Amino acid sequence: MGVEDKTQPIIVKKKVVQGGHHGGSWKVAFADFALAMMAFFLLLWLLAALEADERAALSEYFQNPSAFEGEAMAPSQAIGDGTGADPSIIDFEGLPDRHDVPPEPSEADETLLEEDRERLESLQEALEEAIDRSQALEPFKDQLLMDITPEGLRIQIIDAENRPMFATASARPLEHASGILRELAGLINEVPNRISITGHTDARPLQREDYTNWELSTDRANAARRELIAGGTEPEQIARVVGLSDTVPFDRDNPEAAVNRRITLIVLNQEAEEAMREGIETEATPPADALDAPED
Repeated sequence: MGVEDKTQPIIVKKKVVQGGHHGGSWKVAFADFALAMMAFFLLLWLLAALEADERAALSEYFQNPSAFEGEAMAPSQAIGDGTGADPSIIDFEGLPDRHDVPPEPSEADETLLEEDRERLESLQEALEEAIDRSQALEPFKDQLLMDITPEGLRIQIIDAENRPMFATASARPLEHASGILRELAGLINEVPNRISITGHTDARPLQREDYTNWELSTDRANAARRELIAGGTEPEQIARVVGLSDTVPFDRDNPEAAVNRRITLIVLNQEAEEAMREGIETEATPPADALDAPED
């Protein structure tokens, strides 16, 4: 009788680990990516098709994206605009059309502006050389200041403590002041640009109730105009004569300083002259209600 084999068979159970099921999510992500790229390239194509002024207007619109006039609520409004949103350049129904985009300067305009700047810079150099050569102007060299400003070439004739340009509290120019202005006139006449004349005083009040620094500064500016004309300046070349009293001091820390008493001549550049002309034309235009008023 045989021996019974009691050995139990060893059963190995294999655990099958199934791979994760990816499904179709990657296809959705890829489709979104492809759609985004198509939209991006379409945007680039549309931007390339726009004119330069339209691109500028579109950029300005996104800086201040309000569809209405008034103060914009978005913090992206450009500093200094103060007018709220700009209309869109695209004709969406219900939104205003953009009509106030200033035209970009043409190459011809840029050339004229560059020639204007070069002309004023050359005038400044000529004036500085003339002052160095002139025996009449040499003693007053420190009282003649010149620089280029956004309006043009500025020439300031300032008082010194012991060498004023005008008689005390008077609009009568002293002899050397007349000589300076007439010498300058002969040089300024070399350019066609028009001239602005401004009178300034210090903060010391005058001893007259009926005559203030406002009248004095204006009268001194007008006296300077007469001296320029006497020196050969054409009357039509004078664009503006104003008096600013003591409101724009040269020395802000000392309102009564002698340097605050001065005459400022500005040989206007083309942009400043055009802006001044537009301002005069605007002031000369009667209000709309006056145009519609019935005649008596």
